[in-house]
Amino acid sequence: MTKMTLGSHPHMLGFEQLERLLERTAKSGNEGYPPFNIEQTSDFSYRITLAVAGFAENDLQITVEDRTLVIRGRQTDDGDGRVFLHRGIAARQFQRTFVLADSVEVGDAIIENGLLHVDLTRSKPETVVQTISIRKG
Repeated sequence: MTKMTLGSHPHMLGFEQLERLLERTAKSGNEGYPPFNIEQTSDFSYRITLAVAGFAENDLQITVEDRTLVIRGRQTDDGDGRVFLHRGIAARQFQRTFVLADSVEVGDAIIENGLLHVDLTRSKPETVVQTISIRKG
């Protein structure tokens, strides 16, 4: 028995790209840091919230690359001349990626109380009806 995929299903035409997108998302390498929430704030809007305590505004970068939202954090090690008896808070970096649908746009990004909020909006889908004429061959 062969495995049925989106691209090979007889009623799902043109979804090969979606299948590749799902594979790419599964392999994106997102670790568990930093933790995040995704909430639906209305019928057509979402908010991604990342816990970025210890990161300044300058340490964070948000880009959209090929319909992928990429959030990067890079802290600098400010331990020069300091003597730590215990160092449990390390300067670390991260990269979180979120694949966006064609209808989703990135809005505002706000940092407050150690949380980075990124707002997304999805455009309302338009109903399109197309009549195809039939001609004799």
